Amino acid sequence: MTGPSTDPRSAGAGSPAAPPPTRRGTEAVMLAFAVVITLAAQSVVDITLTGSLRPELATFGGWFTALWVVMHLVVRRFAPYADPLLLPAVALLSGLGLTMIHRLDLAGEQVGATATREDAPVQLVWATLGVVLFVAVLLVVRDHRLLSRFAYTLALVGLLLLALPAVLPASISSVNGAKIWIRLAGFSIQPGEFAKICLIIFFAAYLVDKRDVLALASRRVMGLELPRGRDLGPVVVAWMLSILVLVFERDLGSSLLLFGIFVVMLYVATERASWLVIGVGLFGAGALLAYQFFGHVQVRVDTWLDPFAYRDTGGYQMVQSLFGLGTGGLFGAGLGGGRPDEVPVAKSDFIAAAIGEELGLFGLVAVIVVYLVLVERGLRSSLIVRDAFGKLLAAGLSFAIAWQVFVVLGGVTGLLPLTGLTTPFVAYGGSSLVANFALLAILVRISDAARRPATPAVPPGTPPRATFVDAPTEVVKP
Repeated sequence: MTGPSTDPRSAGAGSPAAPPPTRRGTEAVMLAFAVVITLAAQSVVDITLTGSLRPELATFGGWFTALWVVMHLVVRRFAPYADPLLLPAVALLSGLGLTMIHRLDLAGEQVGATATREDAPVQLVWATLGVVLFVAVLLVVRDHRLLSRFAYTLALVGLLLLALPAVLPASISSVNGAKIWIRLAGFSIQPGEFAKICLIIFFAAYLVDKRDVLALASRRVMGLELPRGRDLGPVVVAWMLSILVLVFERDLGSSLLLFGIFVVMLYVATERASWLVIGVGLFGAGALLAYQFFGHVQVRVDTWLDPFAYRDTGGYQMVQSLFGLGTGGLFGAGLGGGRPDEVPVAKSDFIAAAIGEELGLFGLVAVIVVYLVLVERGLRSSLIVRDAFGKLLAAGLSFAIAWQVFVVLGGVTGLLPLTGLTTPFVAYGGSSLVANFALLAILVRISDAARRPATPAVPPGTPPRATFVDAPTEVVKP
């Protein structure tokens, strides 16, 4: 027996390495799995509440399936190396959201609600618009690094979108006390959802340019390397922006979301824990001042601390949510078996409570795990993408999803004060759903760049290129 040949002229020495798999087949299988789960859940809801399958189920099933077929084909063509779990995770979340909204629609019909419009078909239309925007972003943004060229323009757009509801009359911008909407001719939009993406892109580009300066330390206090005083400007500006949003728009959710995203991206860029400490301290000081000087903040906090003391007024929604979660227990009442419609605004702000009541603690944890998969795949792309801007952008977008889910679930369960944020991809709301599809498209583009091989793949069947050792030799006499 002879050992393996070490001759460089042995077979395969000059053959190119096989290209890495694109995993689009895995994505297709997982998408089919998500669609099947969605249709099964819809069927269970129909049979439980109406005793039979509604004819609209076939239309819904075909429409919902077509959306994800289109997205899969577009990703297969224009982002072939994208992470294969991003789309299936979102498909499962959006399918569950449509199922719960449909279930609450049927509950409204059973109790003879005056509003006859069903919101599930409207949400499906919004999902379709989200898919259109997803495709447009993938077609226009062929390289995520191009976004850094428009960072300051996007920052201006984001600030304008964020400030616009504050300067409009309350009659067209205020809902439940928060001035975060634009409502005209029966159409409403929440511009802050799109401002969030614009500002995250700006944060990533700015921090890439300034991270060396921001990482400098002036002195060490209690084990923390504190930054220089003149470098505190960006975090102070972000803090002031969040306070202005809280004061003029009465929107605790957006204020907490934007400031949290900026501080975490600053920490990722500089790798200094002192920025986290400074950020938490600034937000705590701002929250204390807001509580002392603004009545609506005091009401929110007092209701959060003791919702049962306000169960007939501002705490009714929180109390009903806690009762629903308690009724669901570990395994839930089953789809169609609970009364999630007893919670006000259950389709949007408190859809997590509806899921917890009918699917139980295990079902709610399963939904959280799907979010964790989505966030983990985004952070994985952040780790392996080759450019610094892409790393920060993917980390910021992923953290935005994680932070929003944490704040929403914290409010629903009483861990945090209610903020008015929506559960991404699940809750009813066109602005949130469409904006999050755009966010998903950017993540898909970054993950495609991260997993794409550095050298162009060689098509199958291409003959191996001749190497130096394969070249013919000839003896030349002087």
